[in-house]
Amino acid sequence: MAHIISSVNVNGVRAAARKGLLEWLAATEADAVCLQETRATDDELQVALGPALASGWHLASAEPTAAKGRSGVAILSRRSADKVRVAFGSDEFAESGRYVEADFGDLTVASVYVPSGGVGTPRQDEKDRFLDAFGRYLRAAALATTEANKNLVVSGDWNIAHTDLDLKAWKANRRSSGCLPYERVWIDSLLAAGLADVARRLNPDVAGPYTWWSYRGRAFDNDAGWRIDYQLATAELAERAKQVTVERAQTYDTRWSDHAPVTVQYR
Repeated sequence: MAHIISSVNVNGVRAAARKGLLEWLAATEADAVCLQETRATDDELQVALGPALASGWHLASAEPTAAKGRSGVAILSRRSADKVRVAFGSDEFAESGRYVEADFGDLTVASVYVPSGGVGTPRQDEKDRFLDAFGRYLRAAALATTEANKNLVVSGDWNIAHTDLDLKAWKANRRSSGCLPYERVWIDSLLAAGLADVARRLNPDVAGPYTWWSYRGRAFDNDAGWRIDYQLATAELAERAKQVTVERAQTYDTRWSDHAPVTVQYR
């Protein structure tokens, strides 16, 4: 299962479905697609993705019951999951709709939506608490998965540009949320625990390729973006990754989200 895995922040699944998400799903060769920021209840998600589900996709989701109209993550797959788990053991984020994972044989596929922050605001405090709790969970999960000779890939919008290669205007954003030194160290801790940034492993010295562009100004046209959407995989699976593609829209007008799908082919 899941030789090709895609991940995309849809920036509202209902709007994305109207703008082109459904057509993209009909055309993709992905075996699993991780969605973030669906901003939808489970019922709304079923309706918005109705044509895709009718064509054979299976759906697992984490509904944002604690913050309606925000967050929400899901996994679409070509076959139904053996088991689905929502959240990661934190009481604060149990109903936030920020994490879901599904088992397919010896592979666990997860979709995560890390909070965005704002330096000096309660939003950054929330992000910091999420990083602390989720980091502990993910480091333990990576170790346990590896020891069990299984594989784990966590795909999503991490809202952190890990290195200066991961955003165009890195000098201007050194004190901005998503580019803070301790946030980058947090990513380091996940890599030290045995996870690999698949896209960066395949493209070690490339600027980007960026996955998110602000709707403001001419960020998209100038490719002034951030690489904040990526797949972290356990070592054995990461070594089987042979190609990563950022499916950037041809033009600003043809975008159906402010993020682009990140698609990885695994041997």
